Formats: sequence, structure tokens, C-alpha cells
Amino acid sequence: MTRARQDGRILILMGSLLFLLFGFACTFADPSRLTDFRALYYPARCILQHHDPYQTSEVKRIFLAEGGDRPTDNAMTLQIATQNNYPPTTLSFSVPFALLPWGPAQILWIATTFAALIFASYLIWCLGADYSPILSGVLLCILLANSGILINTGNAAGITISLCGIAVWCFLRERFIGAGILCLAVSLAIKPHDAGLVWLYFLLAGRVFRKRALQTLAATIAISLPAVLWVWRVSPNWMQELRFNLLAYSAHGGTNDPRFAAPGPKGVLDLQVVVSIFRDDPGFYNSVAYLICAAPLLVWAWVTLRSSSSRDRVWLALAAIAPLSLLPVYHRFYDAKLLMLTVPACAMLWVEGGRSGRLALPITFAGLLMTGDLPWLIFLNLGGRLHLLSPGYITSSPHPLLVSSVPLALLSMSLFYLWIYLRRDTVHPATGCR
Repeated sequence: MTRARQDGRILILMGSLLFLLFGFACTFADPSRLTDFRALYYPARCILQHHDPYQTSEVKRIFLAEGGDRPTDNAMTLQIATQNNYPPTTLSFSVPFALLPWGPAQILWIATTFAALIFASYLIWCLGADYSPILSGVLLCILLANSGILINTGNAAGITISLCGIAVWCFLRERFIGAGILCLAVSLAIKPHDAGLVWLYFLLAGRVFRKRALQTLAATIAISLPAVLWVWRVSPNWMQELRFNLLAYSAHGGTNDPRFAAPGPKGVLDLQVVVSIFRDDPGFYNSVAYLICAAPLLVWAWVTLRSSSSRDRVWLALAAIAPLSLLPVYHRFYDAKLLMLTVPACAMLWVEGGRSGRLALPITFAGLLMTGDLPWLIFLNLGGRLHLLSPGYITSSPHPLLVSSVPLALLSMSLFYLWIYLRRDTVHPATGCR
């Protein structure tokens, strides 16, 4: 083992310890913890009792009967816990947790999130360590240290993105292929808007990767079909009910309202929050956001289809698509852990040097830092004192530049890696993870 690799592993260990400490601190300090896990747990409990998991009144009845409400809960927390906005495919993963009482279920969920994200980060470090162990360790240490909110909220993004990262390692190292297929299939079943474009890359990238993508699709259908049929039997109108729930979340004043003018502190990453500054109309800001993202996505797909899937091009393709995945539809800061897929490309360009290498590090570092939990919490805490937020910032909007900075940074990050992807014509061999 080289000294650089040893130091890189120490950095991953440091990030993991900070993740654990920050996660536990957030969890025990917040009486309304694990709100997003409740959004998975109680609809699953509902269908286990043969009730409609998309009917808010049914979920709320079970939620209250089992003591799910807490004195600190507000209307937003109650909506998240009882108005199900996940597809039926998610039940394939959430029902096993819902078979347990709340206490053991939340402990198992937290432990699974911790273990999955740390393990996935280590595997991604292995990929980046082929180029620069220390730089990869620094970037992933930053990502891990800023992931405590995943534990506080219990959002499924922690597990979903971790499984996606594990699958990437399996496919690129050509090891444990069956496990990689299963991991990516479960990731797609839980949150397809997080892992979907990564799966699309493997579908477009070439013969071997396309085979893995099709196997993953078959596995996703096999995992998800029983849950979909189960929901259809219990709730024949689930599609209309799910659509109603999604509209309720994204409507003006809803929990997932993407507008700049929406009440509450901003933690939204999609471009709608930027476009809505100019015109507060869903038809306008949704259409413009989709068009902005469609252009680089089409270029990326065209380049992927016509070029070889050499190892360096894989890193660049994933680095371009990871931040772009966060922009066209609703995402929050916990979904930005998908940026771990940019680390190998950044390490590769840094080692190669030149203008690309000098730009890759600050762009990637800024993306990871700006979507981190700690910088955002510090901003919310100090914003009022610095007059960036009004004294009642929970119900008012911060400065437009502050709100737009994160989505625009992600867009810049995606366009930078797409530019390198377009002009790349060299091939770099990769070695195994030692």
C-alpha cells in the first residue's frame, strides 16, 4: 500500500466519523427527526393492513393510531408523513421495514443509511484513487461530513444514491455483477429520478454496459411488479390519487413548491427556483427548466451513443450527468450526494494537469461544498444577522443571488464536464482497487 493510498483511506475514515457524529447530533437534537422515513413507513403499514396507501385519510388514521404524531409536528410534517408521493415500486423496499415496530424500524433504517453511504463512498474512492488517492479522499470526506441531514430526515436518497454508486463500481470493475444489477434495480425502484440518468448512460454506452442496463431493467420489473399489482388490488385508483398527491406537494404553498417566492428556507436544487424569479408561473418556469436541461442532455446522449466507452470517457460521462440529474425535476440537498460520481473524473483531470485539471478541482469542490449540509445550515443560522434573510426567514425568501447560486453551480459543473467529454480523445487504462 502506498503512502498516498493510506492517507486517502484515512480521509475516508475521517469523513465517515464526521458523518456519524453530525448525523447523531442532528437526530437527537431534532424532536421531529426521520420525517421522510415516516413518509415511507406509514404508507407501507397502511397497505399491510389492506388499506389504500395513497388515501391520506387512511394513512393518517394508522399514523395517529400507532402514535406516529409528535407534539413538535406541524402541518408540513403531517403532510409528509401521511400524503404519500412515492411510486408503488418503493413498497418493495419499504414493506420489510414496516413489518417491524417503529423503534426497531428506525434504528435499522439509520444503520442501513450509514453503512450504505460509507461503503459506496469507499468504492467510489477506489475508482478515483487510481488517479489521485488523496484528492479523491478529500472530496469524498467533504461529501460524507456534510451528509448528516440524511440521518435527521431519514430520506431514501441516502440509500438510493449509495446503491447507485455501488452498482457503478460493480459494472466498471466487472466484479459482483449480480449484486450491481440488484443494487441499481432497487435504486431505480425507490427513487428513479435520482438513478434514472445513470442507468440511461449504461443503456447508451455500448454492448456490455447495455446488457447490464437491460438486465437491471428486468430486475427492476421483477422486484416492482408484485408491489404494483398489490397496490392495484387494494387501490384501483392509485394513479389518480398519486397524481393528486404530487400536485398537492408542488402547488403554491406546498411542501415541494419549487418557486423562489415559496415560503420557507430554500433547499431546492432544480432550475425552477431560478427561472421563477423572472416569472412566477408554473407553465413558464417548468417549460424553461426542461428546455435548458434538454439541450445538454441530448448532446450528452449523442456523444455517448457514437463514442467508445473507454474508462476515462465513463468518468466524464457520469460526471456530466450526475449534476444534470438534479436540475430538471424536484430535488433537495440530500439528493446531491449523487455528486460522488464526479470524484473519479475530477481526480483524473487533476492528475493530467493543464487548464482542464486546474478548472476541475474548484468546480467540483464548489459543487460538493455548496450542496453540503453544514454550509446551508450556517447560511440559515447567520442569514438573518447578515441581513441576507429577513428576521422571519422561515416565511420569506432570501436574496435571489443566494437562491440561484446552487442550481447555477450545478449547471456549470455539468456543462464543464460535458465540454471535456465532447473533446476527449485519449484513453487511460485503469487498475483494480488495491
